[in-house]
Amino acid sequence: MPDRNSSRVKEFVFAGFTDSPELAAILFALFLVNYLITIVGNFGILMLIRADARLHTPMYFFLSNLSFLDICYSTTISPRLLMDLLREKKVITFNECLVQFYFYVTFATTECYLLAAMAYDRYMAICNPLTYTITMSQKVCVSLVAGSYIAGTVNSMIHTGCLTLLSFCGPNVIDHFFCEGPPLFQLSCSDTSINLYVMFAFAGFNLISTHFTVLISYSYIVATILRIRSAEGRYKAFSTCSSHLLAVIILYGSLIFIYLQPNSTNGGKVTSLLYAVVIPMLNPLIYSLRNKEVKSALTRVMEKRIA
Repeated sequence: MPDRNSSRVKEFVFAGFTDSPELAAILFALFLVNYLITIVGNFGILMLIRADARLHTPMYFFLSNLSFLDICYSTTISPRLLMDLLREKKVITFNECLVQFYFYVTFATTECYLLAAMAYDRYMAICNPLTYTITMSQKVCVSLVAGSYIAGTVNSMIHTGCLTLLSFCGPNVIDHFFCEGPPLFQLSCSDTSINLYVMFAFAGFNLISTHFTVLISYSYIVATILRIRSAEGRYKAFSTCSSHLLAVIILYGSLIFIYLQPNSTNGGKVTSLLYAVVIPMLNPLIYSLRNKEVKSALTRVMEKRIA
């Protein structure tokens, strides 16, 4: 029997963003700075939470896992992007493409579920403060994080498995800067209807279920905050979840645009850049600049270092 995976195309070429060496050099500098800020910022959040005992709470346990995810997520995409900007021909083998696709889907899906878990944590903290420490025990928090990773891994295995069933006979130029589902489907010489159905069904389920969790949680949160009599109390309650809400809006908006409009190309490339490269850099900035506890913890750690 012939092997369905034995495609004539053994490697792909990324179209990238530009063929101009001058513009490529500018983009390389911008994306390098972006990647360095992403790594330093998220690693800094991880170390800060580890160093300050006052941040050893469920909220910051989830935030440390989000920072770890952003490091992995960005490292799946950015180093390859930077390398390709310096090369005239941006070649990636079929197997390398599958590996990048697998880890990208794993980390992206895991982050969606983790953000939903963080929304539930904020709901419990603001709407049920008396039972918060019991409900959000260490066992529950670990289970929510583990469940997020399991959901990401299972989702990625399904999509990657479906991708291996496709044949690629040529052309082999991916109109993108990394291996993502819709651009790859456009190159296949076999029927991609199953892949599109699976992508739409699973991406739709993941995005809608996690988004619904966030919406329900924040509906209760807003209702609870509005019942607080003092303006100071309302501000303090809202400030604990505003950073998370901003991160959710940016990530979910870009993912919904991509996966519920799988035939988008140019707009999709720009949107993919937003959630695959820019958002992992923004998360530590959002959570540190808008969070008094993080800034206070940073001050305490710096004072200890100086002393």
